[in-house]
Amino acid sequence: MTIKDAPEEWEVRATGTPFVGNKTSVRTDDVVMPDGTVVHRDYQVHPGSVAVLALDDADRVVVLRQYRHPVRHKLWEIPAGLLDVPGENPLHAAQRELYEEAHVKAEDWRVLTDVYTTPGGCDEAVRIFLARGLSEAEGERFEVEDEEADMELARVPAEELVRGVLAGELHNNCLVVGVLSLVAARAGDGLDALRPAQSPWPARPFEA
Repeated sequence: MTIKDAPEEWEVRATGTPFVGNKTSVRTDDVVMPDGTVVHRDYQVHPGSVAVLALDDADRVVVLRQYRHPVRHKLWEIPAGLLDVPGENPLHAAQRELYEEAHVKAEDWRVLTDVYTTPGGCDEAVRIFLARGLSEAEGERFEVEDEEADMELARVPAEELVRGVLAGELHNNCLVVGVLSLVAARAGDGLDALRPAQSPWPARPFEA
């Protein structure tokens, strides 16, 4: 038996969008169950995101601390952001986010992992990249606003982030998945065996 997720789509008898927000919306589908019954399923419709685990030559990860109102916490995170345009190349979006949030560029890009963040209630898909060969970006820093205006930047040893994740001290989804995937990749075939940065992403198809 191959352990692999597979696409599947159950019949939808009716659908509606009771709420439309600035970036996301809420959809209600009437879904036919295997026994023939029809149930309501409400979920957030999300454009998709990218995140970057940027690793420097000293084995430190670029992280930022940002207030997240829904959970009433300041969370340590890795640079991340929305796919602003349907079909946007996720690598280009990741490079933009690393520049805007950390004013950093990278020479080597690979796909670290792809995840659905909360598939029971949201269709958000995130591609997490590994970026290496870091250097300071050229040009002016991106002008931040709102929560990002209070953002802190740091470079933290990867092993310290792993310790914090396992101790229950770090909670951001992309940071947790990213640093543990880094450890797993190193213990496996190595970082150079990770997928190329332009690898297909069925959850959010794009033009390379």
